[in-house]
Amino acid sequence: MLDPKILRLVAITDDAEDRRKDLVERVVAAVRGGATSVQVRLKSAAPREVVEITRSIMSAVSVPVIVNDRADIALAAGAAGVHVGEADLPVTAIRRFAPGDFIIGASLGGDADLANAKDADYVGIGPVYGSDSKSDAGAAIGVEGFKRLAALVAHPAVAVGGITADKALQITVAGAAGVAVINAIFKAADPESATRAIADAIGR
Repeated sequence: MLDPKILRLVAITDDAEDRRKDLVERVVAAVRGGATSVQVRLKSAAPREVVEITRSIMSAVSVPVIVNDRADIALAAGAAGVHVGEADLPVTAIRRFAPGDFIIGASLGGDADLANAKDADYVGIGPVYGSDSKSDAGAAIGVEGFKRLAALVAHPAVAVGGITADKALQITVAGAAGVAVINAIFKAADPESATRAIADAIGR
């Protein structure tokens, strides 16, 4: 059973190859700052490298670690779960081979994603405010768009896309179980302080 508390502040890793050497250190800083779970998103890394980095992160933090896109990589690394998008393996297919306690999140950006999202443990809805970290994210749906999609599923909904400390409270007040953040944490000079500002904004 998914504990919604782990979704309060999801730190999603950046994919900057030149900064990958200190990624684990930056993730640890984010968790110190209040991240309640971590999503490993490394689009340009080889599968073996993603497994190795995921395992390193898992050994360094006490919060759940989820892998983006690839359930096979998540299972190979021993991660808590996977987060999938429309182009990835469907949630129902993953259920057939994953352990019962394996967390499966799904992206929900519009009505076309609903069928898959309804089978997930939680949904990531967005981009709420727009995103420059995901080239395929689509147009911003805004707070009202988030509320509309969240009302269509029975699972906890996490807001993603352009989330900053200034905007985090606005979306959690609108019903989000939490926020998922890339740039405001991992592009910050001090990821710990940046995460703490978001955590303070939404309440721990």
